[in-house]
This record gives sequence, structure tokens and C-alpha cells, in this order.
Amino acid sequence: MHLFKHAAFAAAFTLTATSALAQEVTLRFQHFVSPASANPTYFMQPWADAIEEQSDGRIKVELYPFMQLGGAAPSQYDLIRDGAVDGGWVIPGYQPNRFPEAEAMELPFMTTKSGEEASAAAWEFTQAYLMDDFADVHVIAAHMHGPGIVHKRGQSVETVEDFAGLKLRGPSRPATLLLEKLGATPIGMPVPQFPEALSKGVVDGGVITWEMSPSLKLNELTDSHTDVAGDRALYNLYFIWAMNKDVYEGMPDDLRAIIDANSGMMASKWAGRAHDTGDVVGRDLMAADGNEIAQLSEDETARIKALGEEVTTDWIAEMDDKGYDGAALVAAARAAVGNYLAE
Repeated sequence: MHLFKHAAFAAAFTLTATSALAQEVTLRFQHFVSPASANPTYFMQPWADAIEEQSDGRIKVELYPFMQLGGAAPSQYDLIRDGAVDGGWVIPGYQPNRFPEAEAMELPFMTTKSGEEASAAAWEFTQAYLMDDFADVHVIAAHMHGPGIVHKRGQSVETVEDFAGLKLRGPSRPATLLLEKLGATPIGMPVPQFPEALSKGVVDGGVITWEMSPSLKLNELTDSHTDVAGDRALYNLYFIWAMNKDVYEGMPDDLRAIIDANSGMMASKWAGRAHDTGDVVGRDLMAADGNEIAQLSEDETARIKALGEEVTTDWIAEMDDKGYDGAALVAAARAAVGNYLAE
């Protein structure tokens, strides 16, 4: 019996030692949404799988949804910077005024409704203007989602006047500035708080993507979903996929090269494309449940665009007051978007 136990221990030790040799790095990446939503399904998990496969198992990426490793969504950047997690998904706009230049990509009607196109532009803009802002983390990708949709209880909005008095959740400062111009009462909140705010009547609705709708149960919590006319998004949101700088720089050169091979423009477009895939699924599910799917008229969309231009003009002046060149940032964002329009 004693010999059997000794042999079993030796076998277990050999297995553990072999596994340790094969897997040199485990990276814990955290995000704040359901693992069934579009970005985790179509980007984060495939990205993690690609890293593991290309490293022959020497890198393992563990994904933790719903902030399971601790902290709140707005503090994600600091959690990565400080090493509480090895990496994760960050919405800089969740910390208003901390990363003001990034807001240029989020201004009304800045991007097209293609997440992939918008994300290519986001990566270009990031390389030109934002790497200093994010210097204390290692940025793997920068991306945008697809079109932001107005989801609300009751009948869809049809005119600008229909926004008056509505309490609507907004994800970022530019989005809430636009909602305010529309006459709504904007309430900024991270996405995890949105379903409870709806169910308790704290908000009448909010703006978010099609792809997030199923995981947030918007088919049950809202009745109508309204997009603007045309190929430009009402608003958009800027994200980064990043890791702790010391962890990245401490990896062996050959393993760091695998992270690099799955970074940059390729990864940014991949992340944006994930949202495009999820948008189709989300919209179809809302329609299948009998919810109203609506689109504002060209005339009403033009009125909202005019209000969006007022937001942009105000934003430029505000940035100028802070010592930035607001007009140059807007021009650069528009040029980047124009560079990746589908032909």
C-alpha cells in the first residue's frame, strides 16, 4: 500500500511538473459583461484561444466576466495598471474627464454603423493621439462598437420632441451631452447597472447596442428599439483591451511576440467585427420577441445631427479651454473614420 501511494505521488508530481513546463504564463483578464455577449463570445474567447494555441499552451488566458476578480467597471483601468488583474476590457469614458482626447471618437455621428470600420479608425487615432494617455498600461487593441440604439419602455421615439423628459441611461460624456441636447434627462451609468435601473423605474430607457440587448434582457425590460436613419451611428463608445505593463514586459521574448502578433490593427478590427456579428443576433432576437423595431425618419435624423454638431462645437471649445486643440482632434477623428469607409 505504501509503495502504491509513493508511485501515485511520483506520477502526480511528474504530471504537475510537465504541466508547469508546458504552461509558463497564466494571464487573468477581466471584463464587466456577460460571457454570452458579443465581445466575449466573438473576440475575447477566440483571442484567448489563439494565444494559447500559438504558444503551444505556454500562455493560458483566463477570462473573468462580471468583474469577478473584484472592483467596479469604472475602475478597470486602474486595476490593470496596479496589477490587481493582468489585463482586461476598459471603457475610458467610464471615468469622465480623465481621458478627454478619446472622446473625439465618441462624438455624435462620428463613426459609421460598422464596428469593424470604426475600430480601424479608433486604432489609427489611438496610435496618433492616445498612447501617452495610456502609457502606464500595455494597449493590445482599441475599438468601437456598432450603432448605439435608443431602447425604451413604451412606444418608440419618432421625433426630437419625444425625447423631452425621458430619463435615459448614457454610457459616456459625449452620449449624455447629446441626450441633454435632445431634451432628455441623461443618467450616466456603466452597463452592469442598466437592467436594474430599468426594472426599478430609475430610467425610462437608454442608449446601448443591439448586441448587448439579449444579455441585458432588454426584450423583457423595454418595448421599443430605435435607430437613426443613414449610415452614421447616433453615438459610439471607445474601448481598449489592455494588460499590465510589467506583466507584459516580464514575459519571455518569444511569448511576448505572440501577444504582439495578436495586437494592433488586426485585433482592433477583430474586436469591432465581434460587435457587428452580435448586432445582427441581438436585433433579430428583439424582433422575434415582438418588440417594436423602429427607425427615425431622414428629417428627424437631420434635426438630431444638427444638435450633434452643437455638441461637437461645444466640445471643441471645452477642449480648447483645457489646453488641447479641439478642432484638430475632431478633424483627426473624422479623417481616421474616412480612411476606413467600406468601398
